[in-house]
This record gives sequence, structure tokens and C-alpha cells, in this order.
Amino acid sequence: MISKDDILNSEFLKQFKDSKDFSSFMEELYVRGTEKMLEGELDHHLGYGKHSPEGRNSGNSRNGKTSKKLKSKYGEVEIEVPRDRAGTFEPVLVPKRRGLAEGIEELVISLYAKGMSTRDIEEQLREIYGFNLSESTVSTITHRVSEDIAEWQQRPLERLYCIVWMDGIAFKVRHSGKVISKTVYLAVGLNSEGRKELLGMWLSESESAAFWVGVLTDIRARGVEDILITCTDNLSGFTQGIRSVFPEAATQVCVVHQIRNSCRYVVWRDKKAFAADMKAIYNAPTREVAAVELERFEQAWGSKYPYAVKSWRANWEELTVFFDFPLEIRRIIYTTNLIENLNGKIRKYTKGKGAFPDDGSVRKAVFLALREITKKWTQPQRNWGLIMNQFVTLYPERCRF
Repeated sequence: MISKDDILNSEFLKQFKDSKDFSSFMEELYVRGTEKMLEGELDHHLGYGKHSPEGRNSGNSRNGKTSKKLKSKYGEVEIEVPRDRAGTFEPVLVPKRRGLAEGIEELVISLYAKGMSTRDIEEQLREIYGFNLSESTVSTITHRVSEDIAEWQQRPLERLYCIVWMDGIAFKVRHSGKVISKTVYLAVGLNSEGRKELLGMWLSESESAAFWVGVLTDIRARGVEDILITCTDNLSGFTQGIRSVFPEAATQVCVVHQIRNSCRYVVWRDKKAFAADMKAIYNAPTREVAAVELERFEQAWGSKYPYAVKSWRANWEELTVFFDFPLEIRRIIYTTNLIENLNGKIRKYTKGKGAFPDDGSVRKAVFLALREITKKWTQPQRNWGLIMNQFVTLYPERCRF
């Protein structure tokens, strides 16, 4: 094998007639190296090497090669890309139907999604990859994301979602010379395959039950006929808004939000005992036992912290919906932690942005962050087989998986 030192060795260079002859050799080396890596990719895809007996009756095999032209630092080169008989091989090194320009666009968008500014991206491409791309070009590339957002936001949804979690995340945005707070509304559904699916994002000046009704109406217009359970915070009027659009949905108010709101009125020295008494309420085995624990909680703390007890009473029906379900379902509906964790990850991607210049910038940044985050949403909910059967048993007429 020829090493880098061999290539630079003067004795080695003497075998070439001129620089053109040497360039031709380097081009051939580049092509061979690329083709070898593609062969390795196909080996990994098939699960066995070329001519290996393991490939017999495996259901898929090699199926010749196809020519593809690439632009490299040695000029335009032609390589042979291996194929498989099933047509499922998608090379990572040399993606199908994509050239260098599109690959650079994907890199720019990925870096922007991770919170880098257009200037940072321009410098990164120049310093590390030796690729000169102006800030304005970077901006143009990222601006194209707006078209993707519009298409994604209008895509059809499934007929039924077993669970939909809803919450908002606030951002600072410049508006008419002032910096104001705006909310990005997010809805995440658990679909018929037990996988999390981001249903959409919507932007408004502040979180309100009235705006959520608009969000749910949009979801319904895109094909959703039924939602079995919704999980939300205890925003005033939220439950009524949900029922105006999806009247059969069970509406669970997040218990963790309730705990936080209750603890806001408690002095530090009482918080540990106060929280322990609250835990007895939501950890109860049934709604009836939980009601007994609420009575004890009120006797212990009602005179000192009346508002905390009053808020439990006011939201009792929506706080205790999870008691109507088996334990496996209870664990995933009594809190909106799933979507709050999502919000936390969005913050990591957008924390360096400061105040956004306009609404479009907010949408673009959040959409790209979501695109990166949801790439990992590939596995179904744990114990999905069991949970699916529980839903079918509880809702035989509504669950048509």
C-alpha cells in the first residue's frame, strides 16, 4: 500500500512524466478509494461481504453497479456505485440523486439548526473544509427552510392519535422597535404504531386557551378525527377548548404542573413535608383513595396554605383522569414531561440566538431544532404491544388500528 510519505518521496515522483500524469494518478487513487468505501457500505447494508457464503438465500444480494459523476478537487470524476437487488441501498458517502451543492446545503442547514450564526457557518466551512460560501449565500440556503416549514405544517395527519401532549415555549422577538414575548405552541401525538410524532408548531403572542382551540381546529382539518387522551397544563379554559373540537377526548391536566403551582406559595422550611403529603394524593392506587388523601392534605395544610388546597379542588376532575387507566397508560399521561423535555432540548439549540429579529426567524430556528431532535424518534413507546391492547379494550369502537 502506498503511504503519504511514499507519494511525497522524490524517487516515487520520478516515475511520472509530468504534473498532469501525477494528477491522473491521484484522480485514479481517489476513485478507487471512494469505490472501496462504497463497497464497504454495501457489505454493512447486506450484512455479509462479497462472495461470502452467508449471502446465499439471504433475500438480498449485489446487483451490479451504476456510474455516477462527482466533482472533486481533481475535477469531475466518474465512479462505479454498487447496487443491491432489493433497491434498498442508500449510500451515505455518495447519496443518490445528490451532488456536492446539495450536500453542502444539508451541512449548512444542520449547522444552523445547532445554533450557529450565518457568520460562524461561513467561517467554519472556509477554515475546516476550504469551501468559500458568503454569509448572504448561507442566509439564502437557510431561508429555503421556510418552504419546508409551510409544506410540513400542512401535511396530512393520521385519523387517530392515542395521546396528544400540548405545551408552549416562549421566545423574545423584536416587534415594532420593541422586544416582546411570543409563544411557540407544540403538539406531540402518540400514533397508531406507538411512535411519537410532532403534529405541528404554531406561533402567537401569548399562550391562551382560545389560541389552542385554533391549533386543535387545524389538527382536525388535516385529517385527525379522534384523540383518546390529551395531556396539558392547567391553563384556564383549556379543557373546555379541547372538548369543543374533540368532544370525546379524555383531558388530563399535568400533575407536575399542579405540584409546582402549589409549592409556589409554600415557605422553604415546609416544602419537604408539604411535597410528601401531596405525593400521597397522586401516588394513590385509586381515585377514591386519592380523595381521602386530599382530605388529609387539607386538614394538615388548608389553614396555612388555603390557595394550594383550593387549586387541587378546582382542578380535581382533570387532575385525576389518569386513575381511569391501567398503570402502563397512567405513567405516560399524568405529566407533560415528554413535551417539556422537548422544550428543554429546543432551548439548547436556540440559547445563543438572543432576541429573534422577526416571527420567521423564530419559526425557522425552532423547526430546524425540532428536525434534529426528532431524528431520534425511531422506537415505539415502551411496552407498546401491551398499551395498544389496553386502548383497544377500553375503546373498541374508536380504536381501528
